[in-house]
Amino acid sequence: MPHYMVLINWTEQGARDAKSTVQRYDAAEAAGAKMGVTFKSFYWTMGAHDAVGIVEAADDATVSRFILTVGAQGNIRTVTARAYTRDEMSQIMKGMP
Repeated sequence: MPHYMVLINWTEQGARDAKSTVQRYDAAEAAGAKMGVTFKSFYWTMGAHDAVGIVEAADDATVSRFILTVGAQGNIRTVTARAYTRDEMSQIMKGMP
């Protein structure tokens, strides 16, 4: 299944309620499971982003639906990128001239 890297920044609303970030993550993980999205890893970070997650989903539409649903709660803004495993990248490179 495809993997996606999700870079997360808290909105003003999310930062005001930072103390509930672990509970919000738990709720997002449970919602993701119901929508076909599995968290492979998740980290709260320092620097340009407040958190980073790696998720797995069947396709772009599934992960997009999930990210839009969680984002609509108003606590986070995200940037999502498709991530390739070593084996997937090896297959991509085989097609190069």
